[in-house]
Amino acid sequence: MKHILVQFKGNENHTPFIQFVKYGIAGAVATTVHIALFYWMALNVLPALEPGEVQKVLNFLPDLHKHPLVTSLLNLDLPSVSQGVRARNAMIDNTVAFLFSNLTAYGINIIWVFERGRHHPALEFIFFYAVSGFSILIGTSLMGFMIHRFGIDTSLAFGANIIVSLIINFFLRKHVIFKD
Repeated sequence: MKHILVQFKGNENHTPFIQFVKYGIAGAVATTVHIALFYWMALNVLPALEPGEVQKVLNFLPDLHKHPLVTSLLNLDLPSVSQGVRARNAMIDNTVAFLFSNLTAYGINIIWVFERGRHHPALEFIFFYAVSGFSILIGTSLMGFMIHRFGIDTSLAFGANIIVSLIINFFLRKHVIFKD
């Protein structure tokens, strides 16, 4: 057990399983930043949610309905926008959220998950954003397509975007950017 706990202290000498768990934790933190910024943007900057969509999302967390912040979210008067505008706004909101969440992911990955040294630090940073940019481009395009073409709820399309991005990011970060 002590050997396992030691692996959680730094970013060196991981078993693949421990590294994946740490990547998952780091990804959860970065994803939380991404989700929070995406929804903040979608609610306050560029409208990307349909009326009633906040209620649908919160139905997954029924105990939260009693919290005053949640009550205020449920009573928001969301503007009605066309599917095309909603798709465009969701893609822009997602891009802004990506810039900040990816910086969070980079910091956690270099400090805690992966070992640096395969590339010069500046090149590593560029590769990190390039890989993440590639995955977010695919995920965001999928999200925009799902909303525009099929009228799918923004939150469901956003979830598909996150899943696609996480899968692509792990494999490319592990095998291209950082040392194995």
